[in-house]
Amino acid sequence: MYRRWRIWASVVLCATCVAVARADDPNLAALKARIESGAIPGIHSVLVVADGKTVAEWYFTGNDEALGDRGPVPLGRVEFGPATLHDMRSVTKSVVSILFGIARDDGSIKSLDEPVLDYFPEYADLRTPERLKIRVRDVLTMTSGFDWDERKYPYTDPRNPSIAMEIAPDLFRYVLSQQIAAPPGTRFAYSGGDVALVGAIIARATKVPLERFAKERLFGPLGIGDFEWSKANGNPRAEAGLRLTTRDMAKIGSLMLAGGEWGGKRIVSRAWVELSTSPHATVEPDPKCGTKYGYLWWLFAGCAAEPPAPGFVANGNGGQRIWVIASRKLVVASTAGLYNDPQQGEPPLAVLTGVLGGSANP
Repeated sequence: MYRRWRIWASVVLCATCVAVARADDPNLAALKARIESGAIPGIHSVLVVADGKTVAEWYFTGNDEALGDRGPVPLGRVEFGPATLHDMRSVTKSVVSILFGIARDDGSIKSLDEPVLDYFPEYADLRTPERLKIRVRDVLTMTSGFDWDERKYPYTDPRNPSIAMEIAPDLFRYVLSQQIAAPPGTRFAYSGGDVALVGAIIARATKVPLERFAKERLFGPLGIGDFEWSKANGNPRAEAGLRLTTRDMAKIGSLMLAGGEWGGKRIVSRAWVELSTSPHATVEPDPKCGTKYGYLWWLFAGCAAEPPAPGFVANGNGGQRIWVIASRKLVVASTAGLYNDPQQGEPPLAVLTGVLGGSANP
């Protein structure tokens, strides 16, 4: 049921690897050779930051596509490099989590327990007792309770609710009018619709368009000058629309690893970083080592290591990843072109385990 999440949640971590400290580490050389040989397929780039230093930065060539305003656009074969923008797909969700934290730090968002519908007063007809129980924290954890299943149909099929949402005449009404399948806050169901609501809440609470808010409050301070954000019906796709460089992905991970600081300046509060990467929903039932979900970040327990090496990750369709493992002082950013591939989780996992010196085979 949740195979694509299990693939990286069960990551094998090397118990003796405290951090990758040298650019000439033999584990890195072996990993790069496996990618170049095709043994780890589909990888477009890898960037490793250990203890604040870039110890590996590799770019490859491969087929790619971009999620345009009207759907995926084939880009053909691309020679990737430091300045190449790459689709983030659902890594965008984790960036939106940071933006939400900034808005909350400012006081624009008063409470995580506010009803979501309070931010959408134009839908007075949807203010039913069951829908009014959906809180802001519920859409941050994908536990809104809406009847929403993105696994039944691929993302190329308009029957997938994430695609249906984007082509609906009114995106937010489409999401908010879905049937309630579970009490809010009780059941995790992967939902781009929930995240679309989060993006709208940020824009409505701050009275600043989401893309501009991101540019002024996150990307600008991080030195991210070049990015793209595709739209659906004029709204930035909060669930999947960003395109960033791999270096800028690593900046996002490094910001989170540093507790919300960059270059000695506070961008988002440490309290939000810790809160957003703490478990708030259970994806898999194992109480100790199963996959958890924070506020738009995936959490893994790292149970295979001794001592355990937990971490969190931004995870995007096609194999896009930003891994953060605080106990290793490690950030690994990688991109790939495996969009909608059933095995897409295995190559980025092989990258991470190769960096850590464990088995490179998922």
